Amino acid sequence: MPEPFYRSWKLPAALAAGLVLGGLIGAWAGGRMALGVALVAVAETVFLLTRIRHETRHIMPPHPTISPLQHDRFMTRSRRIASSLRDLRSAAGSLPDAVVLLDNEQHVRWFNHAAEDLLGLRRPQDRGIHLHERLGTTELAGWLQDGAHEPLNDVVAPGHPNRHINVTLLPFGRRQRLLLARDISHLTRLEQIRRDFVANVSHELRTPLTVIHGYLELIDPEDVPELAPVLGEMRAQSKRMGQIVEDLLTLSRLETQDHVTDERVPMSPLLATLRKEAEALSQGRHHITVENSAEADLLGSAKDLHSALSNLMSNAVRYTPTGGSITIRWKRTPEGAVYSVSDTGFGIPAAHLARLTERFYRVSSSRSRDSGGTGLGLSIVKHVLNLHQARLEIQSEPGQGSTFSCSFGHDRLLKPGGPDEA
Repeated sequence: MPEPFYRSWKLPAALAAGLVLGGLIGAWAGGRMALGVALVAVAETVFLLTRIRHETRHIMPPHPTISPLQHDRFMTRSRRIASSLRDLRSAAGSLPDAVVLLDNEQHVRWFNHAAEDLLGLRRPQDRGIHLHERLGTTELAGWLQDGAHEPLNDVVAPGHPNRHINVTLLPFGRRQRLLLARDISHLTRLEQIRRDFVANVSHELRTPLTVIHGYLELIDPEDVPELAPVLGEMRAQSKRMGQIVEDLLTLSRLETQDHVTDERVPMSPLLATLRKEAEALSQGRHHITVENSAEADLLGSAKDLHSALSNLMSNAVRYTPTGGSITIRWKRTPEGAVYSVSDTGFGIPAAHLARLTERFYRVSSSRSRDSGGTGLGLSIVKHVLNLHQARLEIQSEPGQGSTFSCSFGHDRLLKPGGPDEA
């Protein structure tokens, strides 16, 4: 098919020829060559604009024809996807847990109805805002500003001051975050009921146990020789029950505290006292060593720290066979200082280590009862250390002994005999 005239090389040639011809005609008509060229140029411009306006040309090739069957399949799939998205959004909106979708800068993109109730968000005005700005000066806002690296447990819900929540921030999609908040108010109430029950029962048991133990002490086994073994066992058990009650009351007190009254706790005299207590409890059956290289005192509650550190020492004495050795250390570390008690006792299987600080949890029930333990000592140690921003670490192997370590940070250390930090 021959190429159209206006698309070939002939068009430029014809335009040039027209300009030459216009110049010649202008020169012949009175020496006005420029006027002739100008008139021809105007005429050629009008011609080209008209040609361009009326020319029809496809900029993009036409879409291929879609068959009715393909169109129906496409529409069916689109409706199915839209329905699934509506179902997912409806399900997320009905969750009892608060769900908030955030971008990488913590702007609110979407939230469900529970987030309105627990976090106090309102739609549509809260969409697009910074979440930590919306939450003001709450503990949750500070957690978000600090990066929210770890879950936040048991905080007051911003939308309901009388409710408590656990909050987690999870990565989601591309550079997005998903904030989940769960209402734990019912668990908090149950925990408080348990604490009150334990405290009340322990308090009520203290008086009758004291009376029983007092009367048992008044009975002289020599007066009734046939009952001597029974009286000895009754005295031991009443004393043990009294110790359980005292430990329960101590736990109840520690659980209701959120801080301690700080005072200087001189470590050298405390370590000397712990050594005397260990020797008295051991009665010469063990080799006891004290190592003090930290040259630092502690800042905290003297009574509670003595209770916790003494408990670790007494456990080592109780669960180390005769002839074993026990080492009490107070030493410096890059993070602060560590109080540790190492023994050459029976050791603890790895499966039990994570549960040792639970109330009444025992690796061996018969061995614990024989040694006079209450099963509450390590729980008390954990609570005391938590109040001092310290942590308990346990290392043990069966047959190789155990090491219980209490790690204190620099802010809990003082120079011996002086007011400044160590």
